[in-house]
Amino acid sequence: MPTFQRARSEEQRELRRRAILDTTAAMLDETPVGEVSLNELSRRVGLAKSNVLRYFESREAILLELLDRAWKQWADDLPALLDREIAADAPVGERAERLVDVLVRSLEGRRVLCDLFSAQAGVLERNVSAEVAGRWKRTALGNVDAMAALLRARLPELGDAAVVFTAQVVMMVGAVWTHARPSAAMLDAYRADPALAAYRLDFAPALRDVLTTLLTGTLARTATA
Repeated sequence: MPTFQRARSEEQRELRRRAILDTTAAMLDETPVGEVSLNELSRRVGLAKSNVLRYFESREAILLELLDRAWKQWADDLPALLDREIAADAPVGERAERLVDVLVRSLEGRRVLCDLFSAQAGVLERNVSAEVAGRWKRTALGNVDAMAALLRARLPELGDAAVVFTAQVVMMVGAVWTHARPSAAMLDAYRADPALAAYRLDFAPALRDVLTTLLTGTLARTATA
């Protein structure tokens, strides 16, 4: 466990911030968002909890920064995947189907990102100041705009609706992720009643169905606008 002396320069403060973020990211690799605590983070990073809160106003503020980091990494990785899978001269239906497939497959291995998306509105945006909330919302909107441009370049038929569609994708990822991870009690209920078990969601197929329906409807609306 590292130990730190009091940060006296901007460079030292930035090193502390980075250590806190990197330590929290490592914790997220081991445990769900809801189980990440400031007490354990403080112990791992080698700072008192009060000192951690000098750099970030709350646990949620830390997690929002990590959500931004993971979101940007996802967006950085998408162009190569999209270019490999989507032929520019393919029919719109084929391009739409492949776009959804790329989005779903690109998210299957990003457990932390999906977990953070699922916690964004209900948890992460709650225990923060108006300043942090506003800064985060501007960042999130920038991420949506950047991703919308990526998708619109491969599916120009989306037009201006690409931004709304992208924002809806993020919301659907969080919602499907939550429902695809039932509680222990619900798992017991599924085991006890096979009729209920039929309604258990598998993340990738469920997300593919939802995004296909969403994209099909969006393209239909833009075609008649």
